[in-house]
Amino acid sequence: MSTVIDVNAHMHTPYSFSAFTCVDQALDMAKAEGVGVVGINDFYTLEGYGEWKKGCEERSLCPIMGVEFISLNSEDQAAGLRVNDPNNPGRTYISGKGLAYPVILKGKEARLLAEVKEEANAQVERMCSKLNAHLDAVGAGFNLDFKQIVKELTKGSVRERHLAKALRLAIEERFKDEEQAAVYERIFGGAPLKASMDNVAAVENEIRSKLLKAGGAAFVPEDPKAFLPMETVCEIIRAAGGIPTYPFLADNAKGEFTDFEGDLQKAADTLKRRGFDSVEFITTRNTSKVLEEYSDYLRDEGFTVTFGSEHNTPAMEPIKLRTSDHPEGLSEKLRATNFRGACEVVAHQAGLDSADAGEEIIMKSLNL
Repeated sequence: MSTVIDVNAHMHTPYSFSAFTCVDQALDMAKAEGVGVVGINDFYTLEGYGEWKKGCEERSLCPIMGVEFISLNSEDQAAGLRVNDPNNPGRTYISGKGLAYPVILKGKEARLLAEVKEEANAQVERMCSKLNAHLDAVGAGFNLDFKQIVKELTKGSVRERHLAKALRLAIEERFKDEEQAAVYERIFGGAPLKASMDNVAAVENEIRSKLLKAGGAAFVPEDPKAFLPMETVCEIIRAAGGIPTYPFLADNAKGEFTDFEGDLQKAADTLKRRGFDSVEFITTRNTSKVLEEYSDYLRDEGFTVTFGSEHNTPAMEPIKLRTSDHPEGLSEKLRATNFRGACEVVAHQAGLDSADAGEEIIMKSLNL
């Protein structure tokens, strides 16, 4: 491949939860930063595809259609094996890459997708009720309206991050700046807010940590119905025309790996046995050394490899990818790996079977 185009193959949008206020913002940033191939990758929904594709066409960008699920592998759960959720054995994030557009999902698989989205929303509604009970108990003087949150802050899929955002906004709207710290301290059971008030991402993350996560006053355990078996998730992705893709965590900030991923050869063999031939990485989690080691190895094992940024927290980060120890960007080797993987996905998305065909589609999309 003579030309390497920058790719971000995994971004969440407001159709699930995102740092972006709208799809246009994400695509404008991609264009400004020179990222030519962009992947939408929302939780449990394909509803953003039309807007994403139209926006890409208007900006001469090449879209990748994706989706993300949280699944459960009973074999790993029984073995106490942490896969790509470091806190919950057996719980496994799975992406789908290169899904068909217009959407072709129907029948049983469409029903299952709708049901898991509905259950995820219901879990957050239960959490909202418990949060309101806590606000009453501490005399906060206000409640949150779940229906209003769905209407004003979401596009139909509601996640616990929306609750954290809604609580922050409610406090900002009802209390003067000098009163807000005391309100947070009361709601946090006497613990002061550690985040700076003007750092909204940090404030929302602290709300989640202190109130909505395990041990918090508004925590509600997720119903097992919210987690489809891994095999079922892969069936849904394939029925939608996509490629089941395993998201690697690889090394964390302490250089640690999960039980499943620490032995790379064993992980690759297991993924192949389970029908995976595509993997991805969220690059800011990893050092360049580990990312190169893992991506090279997996490419040599025959996997399609792509990289992304997620953007599924309140924190706004660049679209152009970088690693944890190289904030200036990916190495040329990693950029080439990512572009090669994107070409393979784009070819699949178009019903073709070669990376060269995918590269032609990308270049045509970019008017190159």
